[in-house]
Amino acid sequence: MAVQNEDYAFVTGATGFVGAAVARALLAAGFGVRALARRHSPRANLDGLKVELVEGDMRDSRAVLSATKGMRYVFHVAADYRLWAPDPEEILRTNVEGTEVVMEAAQAAGVERVVYTSSVATLKLRDDGEPTDETTLLSESEGIGAYKRSKIAAERLVERMIGKGLPAVIVNPSAPVGPRDRRPTPTGRMIIEAASGRIPAFVDTGLNLVHVDDVADGHVGALRYGRIGERYILGGQNMTLAELLGKIARLTGRSPPRIRLPRGLLYPLAFAAEAMARVTQREPLLTLDGLKMSKHLMFFASAKAERELFYRPRPAEDGIRDAIDWFRDAGYLS
Repeated sequence: MAVQNEDYAFVTGATGFVGAAVARALLAAGFGVRALARRHSPRANLDGLKVELVEGDMRDSRAVLSATKGMRYVFHVAADYRLWAPDPEEILRTNVEGTEVVMEAAQAAGVERVVYTSSVATLKLRDDGEPTDETTLLSESEGIGAYKRSKIAAERLVERMIGKGLPAVIVNPSAPVGPRDRRPTPTGRMIIEAASGRIPAFVDTGLNLVHVDDVADGHVGALRYGRIGERYILGGQNMTLAELLGKIARLTGRSPPRIRLPRGLLYPLAFAAEAMARVTQREPLLTLDGLKMSKHLMFFASAKAERELFYRPRPAEDGIRDAIDWFRDAGYLS
């Protein structure tokens, strides 16, 4: 039996947006935190936190196993969250291979519990626009784009390992927003563009937004109360894109966009944006996969997490406001 540090958790992705929030939530709850960070990863999100940093890549099995030894819990939060990349296979390799390495290390180290951060991208959306729950799963072949396919494949891998004794709980965050989104995420980039007055129109779609700190609290709830082998949606508030852009406009003193565009008109623009991105190597705001996903209302229900994990997300506007304030202070807004 491995000797474990009492109430100590190993967190991957702790320098990132969601991972840093999880590290903060664990520290606030009285847990010790050991964090894995790549050599050149920016670490500003952990400034001032009492976190033990270990250098290494989540695909390096030796480094991950060494970092996992002695830990009582593992939180695998790290992921490549991009809807476009010059090499889509890199997203698949990072998210699937990295997950396999971390799960195998957790099992070898004999940890008491694993919380695996999946995504609502693994869930099948409803045709009637009603919120999706944890019971409707996508197959990998149904996933749109490399990110979705990677998260589906990684989640199925974790499920297979649970069947072989891995003590893991799966959480599926929706679209987190809030402070410290340094990269930023695709949702964060949309907030920046809208807050800067650069989104003059919208399409008919919807999404579920949740404050990143509520997602982090949901991770702690999954550790304490989650049932091994179960998945829990960590979502917040469902809103249409028009509603979201209206809230951003109100919070920034701008006029909301009023032009509703047919989705078909945007495909040539998305194609051109991706072509330009291959030259600049910068992720485009408008992507072909994003347009395909927008055909459905990306609405989700967190009732199971609220019931079993005592999960209590705040209104989405709080997260949007915190994101705008942080982006403004950090110099992201024009």
